[in-house]
Amino acid sequence: MRLTHHLSAFVVVVSLVLCGCGGSSNNLQPPSRLSYATPSAVYIEGTAIAANNPTSGGGAVTSYSVSPGLPAGISLDATTGVISGTPTAVCSAAIYTVTASNAAGTTLALLSIAVAVPAPAGLRYTTGAAVYSVGSTIAANNPTIDGGPVARWNVTPDLPAGITMNYATGVISGTPTVVSAESSYTVTASNSTGNSSARLTITVNAAAAGVQFIPNMNQWITPLAPQGAQFTYLDTGMIVNGADWLAGQAVSTAVSPDGKTLLVLTSGFNRVSDADNVQNPDGSYFDWPDSQEYVFIYDISTGPPVFRQAVTIPNSYSGIAFDPVQRVVAGQTRNNAFYVSSGLGDYPYGGPPFTTPVYSGAGGDNVHVFTLSADGTTWASDAQQPELALDHNAGVGLGVQPCAAGVAVSSDGQTLVVVNYYNDSLTVFSGGLGNWARQGEVDLRPGKDTVSPQPGVPGGEYPYWAVVAGSGSNATAYVSSIRDREIDVVNLAEVGGTGAEWPVTARIPVKGQPNKMTLNAAQTRLYVAEDQSDSVAVIDIGSKDGAKQNTILETIPITAAITPASLAQYRGANTNSVALSPDEAQLYVTNGNLNCVAVVALTGSDNNDRVAGLIPTGWYPNSVSVSNDGQWVYVANAKSPTGPNPDYCYSNGPAGYASCRPSNEHNPQRTKAGLQSFPTATLSAQLPVLTAQVAANNRFSARESARDAFVMAAVRRGVQHIIFVIKENRTYDEVLGDLRVGNGDPSLTQFGQAITPNLHKLVQTFVTLDNLMATSEVSYDGWSWTTGARATDVVEHQYTVQYANRGVSLDFNGANRNVNVAIPTLAGRLGADPITPNDPDVLAGQADVAAPDGPDNEVNTGHLWDAALRAGVTLRNYGFFLDVTCYGITLRGNSTTTPCAGNNEITDPAAVNKVVAIPSNAARPVHRSLLPRL
Repeated sequence: MRLTHHLSAFVVVVSLVLCGCGGSSNNLQPPSRLSYATPSAVYIEGTAIAANNPTSGGGAVTSYSVSPGLPAGISLDATTGVISGTPTAVCSAAIYTVTASNAAGTTLALLSIAVAVPAPAGLRYTTGAAVYSVGSTIAANNPTIDGGPVARWNVTPDLPAGITMNYATGVISGTPTVVSAESSYTVTASNSTGNSSARLTITVNAAAAGVQFIPNMNQWITPLAPQGAQFTYLDTGMIVNGADWLAGQAVSTAVSPDGKTLLVLTSGFNRVSDADNVQNPDGSYFDWPDSQEYVFIYDISTGPPVFRQAVTIPNSYSGIAFDPVQRVVAGQTRNNAFYVSSGLGDYPYGGPPFTTPVYSGAGGDNVHVFTLSADGTTWASDAQQPELALDHNAGVGLGVQPCAAGVAVSSDGQTLVVVNYYNDSLTVFSGGLGNWARQGEVDLRPGKDTVSPQPGVPGGEYPYWAVVAGSGSNATAYVSSIRDREIDVVNLAEVGGTGAEWPVTARIPVKGQPNKMTLNAAQTRLYVAEDQSDSVAVIDIGSKDGAKQNTILETIPITAAITPASLAQYRGANTNSVALSPDEAQLYVTNGNLNCVAVVALTGSDNNDRVAGLIPTGWYPNSVSVSNDGQWVYVANAKSPTGPNPDYCYSNGPAGYASCRPSNEHNPQRTKAGLQSFPTATLSAQLPVLTAQVAANNRFSARESARDAFVMAAVRRGVQHIIFVIKENRTYDEVLGDLRVGNGDPSLTQFGQAITPNLHKLVQTFVTLDNLMATSEVSYDGWSWTTGARATDVVEHQYTVQYANRGVSLDFNGANRNVNVAIPTLAGRLGADPITPNDPDVLAGQADVAAPDGPDNEVNTGHLWDAALRAGVTLRNYGFFLDVTCYGITLRGNSTTTPCAGNNEITDPAAVNKVVAIPSNAARPVHRSLLPRL
């Protein structure tokens, strides 16, 4: 709404006739009825005023005077009474008394005079007709103005998305985010006196090749920024709904030891919905034969990747590794086999007819073996190389399945290890390709130590990745335990033997959550990518000095090169994979949340190594590999900007609302993976520019504007209480598109005023902030972003797998594998939830694997309430982050009635002294209204 200010002025004219006591001998009359042509005037500073002439009755005036003195530059002629001049200073309206006199008496006139600033004039801009590009920051377009100072700036219509006007200065700046045809915009500069306008034309063209905007992250991705870079999506070869079906969620890469082959593994959603929208016997709507995970195979013998083949597996979870033994295939020495972990396994989706799921029974989880055909052209999994069965009936937790993750093979090809992510163990095979025999399984938890058990002591939980150093009787596995933030060292010679030694020989604590790892060629150094701490740990695993063996030599910060000082204490880059250059002079590290690869220059001293620069990638890089000659780098990323899904009406809408599953526009289906590759020949010279590009892509150069600072200061002064309510799982327009304020779209409203009267009452009573986008893809990671301003790498890997019915649990709300880890003791857990597994080693301790860390690596304290507690703010919780497993939640493998079901009938728990709300976050207690009365 435009505000117009009016300056009101007034005049009161008073005529007084003063009579002398004795009269005048010549009958002189005093002046009377003095008035001015302009009794109320608003003059403009610097502009000559029109002469203001007086008139009067009675006797002739002999002199004029005024009180108080007129504004600077304006004067009163004492003989004629004319007011004239040029005002030189602004002043507000005031009353001035003019007195007209002669020998017989006086008369008065009151004038109102104000001096205002000049109106703005001659507005013009540096660039009157501008052509911009999506993704490129524009040069500031500065105004020039004549006349008086500007009090207000305005532009109509709204500028293209991403371009903004500074309403204090009129400067136009920003980074365009959408294509916009040539359009006219009117800028108006105004003050209390008037205004001046300028007409601009602005065109926003498409982005340069490879530049994409991520709306919900407010970030850019520029995978083609490195010179000579290539970027390709992962095309499955299928046609779905008339278009190429591209795979999503690439998680791991592997380069063959012979340097000829690159593998890219997907682990995520990758489900295709049935075209007929008919429910399957297992309750799903998926087209199972087409709903696979993939290994994309590329020929990299000449450097850049050339696609050769895609093979499928029913399920997977990150693990992939080449068999290191080279064999002669079609006259060439080749690595002719690789291994892929199966996640929860082939069952229940291993083959037709895809009927009732089988979540129990041995044989589900396994490792797939793929080999190269005799003519060297085709990779396949066949009966000659049977799957390696892991035989887990269930995972460790409450109602969860197993999940095979990382796979590693010893350098002689005789030992293979599989990380059991949901069984907290390591399975070991020996014998080599075609002769693999299961050697045994090592439970990594201290409470399961066969020599000196320590029940209830956390350790070895959520193991994810593994590498094997040495071979034969000297083979040692190093396993990353994400939840307990340690590297577990396993003596493989002791697995399956009859000796009295416990295979877990050491536990190396690390600061962050250890993710993927790699060894140097001499197998003396272990490099560990760490989420939460945004760092890489360098561990001595080959020292002959016992004091240094299995110790951290240095921790390399990965994001310091671009992190502003104001954010130095915070983390969130989601550092998740690491690769060494063949000369071991560079370390390449992926940062999922910052969409970049960090290049660490290694000095060889294991001391004070630092990031040399950053390289832009696709959205959420998960894995990096380097060619054997060091000339090419390959980066696989998980996501792509999706945009709107106009043909996907929500699958669970109101009664009678159509289901649109067959459109395959569910967000995880539209999120596509990619493979970036770039040469390294000139990379070092490019790093300064590429690093600056990463900073720009992630908005690290952004600064709080004066306007925003003013608004936030007002908010801090005025707000005393914040009530935080989350409305789950619907878009703004689906529920509030029918509001009469904001820019909601009523055509998209499914749950409007009639269905959600309470929510509508809330937003109509209080403040509605429209157009805020969730920084997430689905509800699961949306909760993490909403409560902690980030989703950790664990969450990013799990949500697409879980949403696709491929296993794992949702660990975002304080329950890990459906166990409430906020309660420290087994007795306390059983008392709160009787269906908790009665085992002190099931997720021992209170670490929350999915919770974000707080400032300066304060473990698991990165939620909103943690920040409030650090600031000394009081909290009340009315049912947020509670253990819900007791209340009818569907747990696979648990078909009995939940023991807590009766709690649902208690209307006043406190009155009957019954606890029905169990917190699942130790730092944030439940409000007393939900607890028993003491």
